[in-house]
Amino acid sequence: MKVLATFPDILAIPEFVFGGLVWILVASTKVSVLMSQGWVMFVSVFCFVISTLLLFLYMCGAHGGKSAWVAVDAFYQVIASLFYLSASVVQAYTTYQMKFMEPFKYYQIDIAAVVFAYAVTLTYVIHMVFSLLRWKSS
Repeated sequence: MKVLATFPDILAIPEFVFGGLVWILVASTKVSVLMSQGWVMFVSVFCFVISTLLLFLYMCGAHGGKSAWVAVDAFYQVIASLFYLSASVVQAYTTYQMKFMEPFKYYQIDIAAVVFAYAVTLTYVIHMVFSLLRWKSS
């Protein structure tokens, strides 16, 4: 649990919450554009699973304090930030395109998915910046 006491690593909690909400919201709406919302689902599930795996490894002490794990964390945060940024833009564009095509309920769910997608993107970007600074100083 010592892992969650440091600043950039504490961001794993909002990443889990917001990423899980994106996953749930996109899964609960009518998917009319398979490629775009499929990408959003892939990104949210991929980042959720990898973040869970890395957090579990850190909590078990598998990193052993080695600097290579700092590089792995920084690399993952860069990839996750880029993935979520692209997924957020795709989800926003898809939601904009479906404004008049679907029942209003699905449109509202898609809007919530866009909001949480950008929220999780912001948390991953903040985590990325501080992970890169930690990697640079190690």
